[in-house]
Amino acid sequence: MEWRLETYETLASTSEMCRARAAEPAGLAVMARRQEQGRGSFGRAWDSPAGNLYISVLLHPSGRLGDGGLWSLLAAVALADAVQPLLPDPAALRLKWPNDLLLNGGKLAGILLDSAADGQGGFASLVIGIGVNLAHRPNLPDRPTASIADVTPPPSPDEFAPALLASLADYVSLQAAEGFAPIRAAWLRYGPALGTRLRLTQGATEENGTFAGLAENGSILLNVDGAIRPYAAGEIRIAHV
Repeated sequence: MEWRLETYETLASTSEMCRARAAEPAGLAVMARRQEQGRGSFGRAWDSPAGNLYISVLLHPSGRLGDGGLWSLLAAVALADAVQPLLPDPAALRLKWPNDLLLNGGKLAGILLDSAADGQGGFASLVIGIGVNLAHRPNLPDRPTASIADVTPPPSPDEFAPALLASLADYVSLQAAEGFAPIRAAWLRYGPALGTRLRLTQGATEENGTFAGLAENGSILLNVDGAIRPYAAGEIRIAHV
């Protein structure tokens, strides 16, 4: 895949620009040095100071719109592969389902997908937005955060973006050739150890279990009282006994 990277000093949102240009061919990549209206998961605001990476890409995938979760996992492993060579301790990098990237337990990066349907159950477009704390880590009230600068001198967004886009292109090609299986295997290398106690929250409902892997559709599998159950949505936290 050939990316067409455009860089702006300030945008409301890189994903918003990609969505507005969704009729263009796949491969558009939009990066901003600052965002004024960055978004995170579950409607949270995404703090966007200069020095961190804010980038979104436009794709037109084949397959069903319901397979959007697979693209979330694909983006996560592509991002992890791009970040890991920067770290003095690669083992400090982990993934939290489905696509949060953690460094020493703090949130280093987030991924947000925006998809549009084609009217036949497929994708009209898919926008993948990625934010990475390179130089700064925001203070969040409900979770620890991390930045590359915590452990090593960080690259600039201009230096890091090509590595990320190359990794994304590699995984898009891999999925096209071999399906989801190698993506799932890559995610599991970065994910929690099997048997890790997890708590999944869906609105006001909580479920506690141990990590049992990923289903073929990308759902997380939890062992709940001896029964393996798939969950396609929710927020995961480590469950402390």
